Amino acid sequence: MKNYTDLNPGKRILMGPGPSDVHPRVLKTMATPLVGHLDPDFLEIMNETREMLREVYQTKNELTIAISGTGSAGMEAVLVNLLEPGDKAVVCINGYFGERMADIVRRCGAEPIILNAEWGTIVEPDEVKKVLADIGKVKLLAIVHAETSTGVRQPLEEISRLVKEAGALFVVDAVTSLAGIPVETDKWQIDAIYSGTQKCISCPPGLSPVSFSEAAREVMTQRTTPIQSWYLDMKMLGSYWGQERFYHHTAPISMSYALHEALRLVLEEGLEERFKRHKLHSKALVAGLEAMGLEMVVAPEYRLPELNSVYIPEGIDDVKVRKALLSDYGIEIGGGLGKFKGKAWRIGLMGYSCSRDNVMLLLAALENILQEQGYKAAQHGIIAAQQAYRK
Repeated sequence: MKNYTDLNPGKRILMGPGPSDVHPRVLKTMATPLVGHLDPDFLEIMNETREMLREVYQTKNELTIAISGTGSAGMEAVLVNLLEPGDKAVVCINGYFGERMADIVRRCGAEPIILNAEWGTIVEPDEVKKVLADIGKVKLLAIVHAETSTGVRQPLEEISRLVKEAGALFVVDAVTSLAGIPVETDKWQIDAIYSGTQKCISCPPGLSPVSFSEAAREVMTQRTTPIQSWYLDMKMLGSYWGQERFYHHTAPISMSYALHEALRLVLEEGLEERFKRHKLHSKALVAGLEAMGLEMVVAPEYRLPELNSVYIPEGIDDVKVRKALLSDYGIEIGGGLGKFKGKAWRIGLMGYSCSRDNVMLLLAALENILQEQGYKAAQHGIIAAQQAYRK
């Protein structure tokens, strides 16, 4: 028999687009002995997880649960449960993950009405208003709150109002925004929203928190065709998480432990304090990058604090820089996706990874590596970051 190596991946500081570093308390919790997925103790953990998810989502929605699967499973669950063949769905695309939503809409047999915006910019409410007026009856409008491929924070309140006036459901991708910036599900009248555990919640990937309004649940009960996915059927999943506790599938026990502990950490810190922390460290990071002469992709008023996109200087090799960061400093950042491939870096400051130590280490390491490639920084990034922290 071949001797396989022990599991021993290198030590990393995760500052890419996800996953983020996981708090030691969460890792410790994952070593808790297993119980059955219908064990009374586990059902109580599920109850508390639902309660905490409602707090983080800032909603009273009864159907707020964690789906077994990553954030993409949440995306698919929302769309396959709400859409039927022949439905029309407006999909706002200003990055890679809007494109993914459109693909799923097509697979549902529905018709995606595409509203494109330039990558790195927001979707303008006036454009939404025009599209909704032009097409008439539409089942839903789907939009990404925090576009991970570009670092854009999409304002939602005005668009929500327009969607409600059109009599449609409002669907939001909050994979990178939840627990990093405000996500006010009820206030913004969001009907269906999904996220992932591995971004600002700082839990390993593997679960997708979702929440559905009463209006969305009513749409699901009035379907005339079967939901396209058995595994992601919210009627059955709701029965498992609800009072009935009807068996659907074997839940990932250890991942559920992890999410429970990660949500406890979020709420112990407090949502407002958590938002302030992400904003503070992003401000220092951006100050350092700009002092070095680098240009941010997104305008200041629409930047995500948890995902900072910066253009790669001319003449600098994208892959060499990221490889050097990983091999020499143990730091992972992300390359560009789609139109930004080879043109931008994506630097994550998510959850447990969002710290002053990480900001300062990355700036120092990046400056050293760029200098080795012949790039001369305008100023020292760490000095500018220190000044930003003092302010």
